[in-house]
Amino acid sequence: MEPVILVVDDDVDTCANLSDILTDLGYQIDIAHNGLEALELVRLTHYDVVLLDFKMPGMDGLTLYQEIKKIRPGIAAFMVTAFAGGDTAEVAQLEGVWNILRKPVELPVLLPLIDGAVNQPLLLIVDDDIDFCESMWDILHEKSYRICLAHDQEKATECMQHKAHDIVLLDLKLSEGSGKEVFELAKKMNPDCRTILITGFRTEMDQTIHQLIEDGADDVFFKPLDLTKLLETLSKKTET
Repeated sequence: MEPVILVVDDDVDTCANLSDILTDLGYQIDIAHNGLEALELVRLTHYDVVLLDFKMPGMDGLTLYQEIKKIRPGIAAFMVTAFAGGDTAEVAQLEGVWNILRKPVELPVLLPLIDGAVNQPLLLIVDDDIDFCESMWDILHEKSYRICLAHDQEKATECMQHKAHDIVLLDLKLSEGSGKEVFELAKKMNPDCRTILITGFRTEMDQTIHQLIEDGADDVFFKPLDLTKLLETLSKKTET
């Protein structure tokens, strides 16, 4: 499946030119000319990459990315701006923007960055602890993973229906839904997906853990997580 890219810029000609070039290169492209249009498209489509103009009427590119991240945290965002230094760049990087590019965008610079982003491992974290998910997003994003988040079985199912994830980090005890059923669905939809089980209930979930390991789960980690070991495991699983 070809990567799907959203281009957001209030300059109609800029959008048209980028769309033509990227379409010719085999990407699927959608265009939005303001933040509200972009958010409507993001709610409907699981994009791989979004190219955001920083300075737009109404909602600026940074504010827009903050809203996009709430809906589709797995999107790799590139900010395009004539003001690539100072506070703008620092805040954007802290928020998780993949890269910041100065206008006018040079295609020999942009295209390898897009290819590099979409080829990074795509992880799905399924956990009903929102703070845990956000913390893991920050940690894994620094390691250049793309990370989707789901807090219940329904959202996890939606994510897996639209994207083939390389690894699923799965909390076995969800407040809404069954971790075991999410595991079974992950294996059914993408047999090559690696699954790492997570739980804070070692004794209570012991039988389920043994069953899922026998059924093909790759590993299990107990909360609080050993992050060093987890990162080593993720690196090995995405290399094989």
